[in-house]
Amino acid sequence: MFKIFFKFAEIRDLMINPMRILLVFFTLTLTTIDAQHSVARDWNEELLEAIRNDYARPTVHARNLFHSSIIMYDAWAIFDDTAETIFLGKTFGGYTCNFDGIATPTDKEYATHQIMSYAMYRLLTHRFANSPGATASLDAFTTLFQSYGYGPNFTTTDYSNNSYAALGNYLAEQMIAFGMQDGANEINGYDNQHYLPENSPLILELYEDNLLNDPNAWQPLAFDVFVDQSGNPFPLNTPEFLSPEWGEVTPFSLRPEDLEILNNGFDCYVYNDPGPPVYIQNSTMNGIEDPYKWHFALVIAWSAHLDPADNTMIDISPSSIGNVDISSFPTTFEEYKNFYDFTNGGDIGTGHAINPTTNAPYTTQMVKRADYARVLAEFWADGPDSETPPGHWFTLLNYVSDHPQTVKKFKGEGAVLSNLEWDVKSYLILGGAMHDSAVNTWGVKGYYDYIRPISAIRYMAAKGQSTNPNLSNFDPHGLPLVSGLIELIKMGDPLVGANNENLGKIKIKSWKGPDYINDPDTDVAGVDWILGTHWWPYQRPTFVTPPFAGYVSGHSTFSRAASEALTLLTGDAFFPGGMGTFDVIQNEFLVFEEGPSESFTLQWATYRDASDQTSLSRIWGGIHPPIDDIRGRVIGDKIGRESFALAEQYFNGTLSVDDFQQENVKPAVYPIPFENQITISNNYSGELTLQLFDIRGKMVFSQKKNLNESRTVDLPKLSNGVYILKGISLDSKLVIQKKLIK
Repeated sequence: MFKIFFKFAEIRDLMINPMRILLVFFTLTLTTIDAQHSVARDWNEELLEAIRNDYARPTVHARNLFHSSIIMYDAWAIFDDTAETIFLGKTFGGYTCNFDGIATPTDKEYATHQIMSYAMYRLLTHRFANSPGATASLDAFTTLFQSYGYGPNFTTTDYSNNSYAALGNYLAEQMIAFGMQDGANEINGYDNQHYLPENSPLILELYEDNLLNDPNAWQPLAFDVFVDQSGNPFPLNTPEFLSPEWGEVTPFSLRPEDLEILNNGFDCYVYNDPGPPVYIQNSTMNGIEDPYKWHFALVIAWSAHLDPADNTMIDISPSSIGNVDISSFPTTFEEYKNFYDFTNGGDIGTGHAINPTTNAPYTTQMVKRADYARVLAEFWADGPDSETPPGHWFTLLNYVSDHPQTVKKFKGEGAVLSNLEWDVKSYLILGGAMHDSAVNTWGVKGYYDYIRPISAIRYMAAKGQSTNPNLSNFDPHGLPLVSGLIELIKMGDPLVGANNENLGKIKIKSWKGPDYINDPDTDVAGVDWILGTHWWPYQRPTFVTPPFAGYVSGHSTFSRAASEALTLLTGDAFFPGGMGTFDVIQNEFLVFEEGPSESFTLQWATYRDASDQTSLSRIWGGIHPPIDDIRGRVIGDKIGRESFALAEQYFNGTLSVDDFQQENVKPAVYPIPFENQITISNNYSGELTLQLFDIRGKMVFSQKKNLNESRTVDLPKLSNGVYILKGISLDSKLVIQKKLIK
């Protein structure tokens, strides 16, 4: 049916622009409410397209998706009899968005449509104003906005006369102001404020020996031209670490008791600390027993799978892959070696016996391992359309929402939700999970600052071999020798060089890299023996590796969080119909090189199976070793569940954002620097155990304090330096954590 979204709130705009009246009238007669897509879905699609046209910044876009989901949800919740708003009229992350109330409309659908559209139009226009695709994105926002009959020139935020358009403008204005102080440093273009890399840049094309200052630390990459995963030329040829201080950004459901403020040259806000990764050892022999060397050697081994001339066939149907329980995730080195198949690729997943929807076995799908691995590396890298991993999971959510077998019941129970209610709730759940995954993951990345395979493999190859001190080119930091995979170059070897200059150096069997691809539409690099110092991940030569530390994997964290959120949202671990799919067309899908050599379909029985496939894809793509993967999955699993649980409480009106977010507000403790006394001025009431730790982690003070009686704390005589104050409640919750300076 047709519906006209045009009411008196637009009159002022039309008075300013009288020539628009005819255009608006014509547009309104054609506007329909799509049977499947709500206004929230329309705006989400516009946001995803804008992300595709922007720089590939997963942290920034996870935040854009989350902030958008909040204002769309609040535009709906304000008129719902049960749900509670998150931002409007609340204090969120220490920021108060005042709201004086507005008249309940006779047509709630129309009022919500208008508030949401004005708010999304203003927010997205602001957030993408400096995007490389700004012209196209801003035009698209305006086109959608005007297709509803709304006017861009109506900019007032004064909703006192019950203008829903003005309330939308106000909601966007407040979210924009919140974003200027939420820790993301948006006001300065999200620039880093403190982080400095330990290592000098690796000049990729010179193939010089990569002699790092620290083989455990991230290394910048130097390009003649840097083009990010979205295809945008980057203004610098040595991209900086993206968002190493992102742990300070205001989260959604991350808990203060899971936060530690650590120091790696600057304050690092780390939630759910996974502990350190594996660091390189000084091997005296048998270097493969060094977990560091094993993890990166496995990346080399899986790179050897990327040759379509290799006729190794594998079953990629849900009957053979997936169905890995979190209890099977490895924690020890021996468990890692059992979980991942070093030689053949993949993990311990054995698949599913039957499709629970059809009660029939899944049909076998035999595909070349090389085609499967190459497609995974590209499909999951940044989303098939480069909407970044958070955006990719939104496309999967929209795919599920559109599936004819999807019944839009929250948790699979109760009444069927309208398209709008389903969308705003599902976007909030997923948006919160993606945003918290970015905050958590990049806080970990900034603190541990861990090396990527491109740097580690070239570094160890330049050092030599670490297996046998009686053989040539032995070095405690060298690569381990693995027959048929990592070997020494001998006399007569094709790689020895015209003057035997490579004699005794390390060669590895891997994907040969971009030097062997002149035209990616027709060429295939293939796999062969190459100098270890010439190793490349399976990526574009203008991208190579994301510009930030590896540990932990963002893809693993994002994907596991999303899979848990979707499982809880739908009340079913399985995709609709028992299987999600994506068709891959022969010689059309791959971008890095020609391929795949045949058409096939990616298939996932469960959301977790899709998540696990994402994680494995990053190893085949040469981006992560396994140590980056599993701990990201574990963190993501927790985040997905916590985001869902918090969102559900808002839906049910059982948790005020004031109550929850007050715990996440950084407490005010003064003076800083202190002398012998501090005052605590946060809003917490009751008894706390106050503990003070020095920079080495030693407790130097502990006292029980009833903040209802006094907020002034007398401290002992202490040396000048940096201290961490913690306040722990009677129910063992960490409600204060603050860095102090004396």
